[in-house]
Amino acid sequence: MLSETTPPQTATSGVVQAPPTIRNPQTNESSWRGLLRWESALLVALAGALIYGHRTTNFWNATNFFYIGLNIGEIAIMALPLTLIVITGEIDLSVASMLGLSSTLLGYLYLHGWPIGVAIVAVLIVGAIGGALNGVLVTRLGLPSIAVTIGTLTLFRGLAEITLGAKSVGKFPATLTKIGVIPIPHTQIAYSVGFFVVLAIIYGVVLHAMPVGRSIFAIGLQPEAAHFSGIRVKRIKLMLYVLSGTVCSFAGVLWTMRFATSRYDAGTGLELNVVAIVLFGGISIFGGRGSIIGVVLATAVMACIQQALTLRNVDAQVRNIVTGVLLLISVVLPNIATGIHRLRERRRLRNRDRLAQRAPDLHQPTTTTTEGQRA
Repeated sequence: MLSETTPPQTATSGVVQAPPTIRNPQTNESSWRGLLRWESALLVALAGALIYGHRTTNFWNATNFFYIGLNIGEIAIMALPLTLIVITGEIDLSVASMLGLSSTLLGYLYLHGWPIGVAIVAVLIVGAIGGALNGVLVTRLGLPSIAVTIGTLTLFRGLAEITLGAKSVGKFPATLTKIGVIPIPHTQIAYSVGFFVVLAIIYGVVLHAMPVGRSIFAIGLQPEAAHFSGIRVKRIKLMLYVLSGTVCSFAGVLWTMRFATSRYDAGTGLELNVVAIVLFGGISIFGGRGSIIGVVLATAVMACIQQALTLRNVDAQVRNIVTGVLLLISVVLPNIATGIHRLRERRRLRNRDRLAQRAPDLHQPTTTTTEGQRA
């Protein structure tokens, strides 16, 4: 009698097939793969940026690092919600236009006698509504996010121009405008960088340590499978767009406080920098892969390179070229690595099939002759 745990033998072959061996990735390739993670490459890039900056005058003084954070703060804040959206396989190109609309609306409301605190709350609500518009068009109507957000990019910028026209609004309360010109007390850290660090910690916990974060990755990898497994795909995407609009409007408030003025063209062209930081941080444009720490490192790399180029009096167009090159690198290199991995996997499968064809057929029954059969 065979026990329940013993695999039955085949009567014809008399051979017991061993269970297939399972490779443990932790024992073979995890060591060198860990060294080749995108975040490790970003650390090398950050070291290179610091070395390049070291060759410029006054790069290492505390005041310069304050301005490094000041110039990248609002861009980095807008990159955080875009990170989650891109991980789900979508995009939001209206982030900078929402910043401009928020700055314009804040100036318009303050000009018409609204208390600054109430005006800021109203601006955040408008940002949430704008994000909800993107989310509804993408999730409920099924429109492609790139087309939707290009449309709202133009819409938000047009609304900002209609609201203020060519006018600019200033004379905001000094207690708020100081946020953009002085560091956090007893540090050389800009207030916008402080807000970014707090938000990055929150986003990191949500994305990497909470169930909703796993749902976001699942949506980016296999949206249909995520839907059939019970994940509210449309609801999560809608919430992410609402969050993006709110955070970008908050960045618009910080932008207004930093320059102590409100204009409709605030933040024009910053969407390229935001997208560059997100993709350079290792977030896959196809969704399903990335980390907040990668975005933080990419922000530091971008900020140091831009400031070093500025100290060297490099033309702004050249700095834009550098941003474009980093954007191309962040898109091309991961796809090359993925293509190489797929090619190796196909070769491995072909070699396995060839070995299987050359191996003797153990399942073929053997014929034996007995003395009785000879007779």
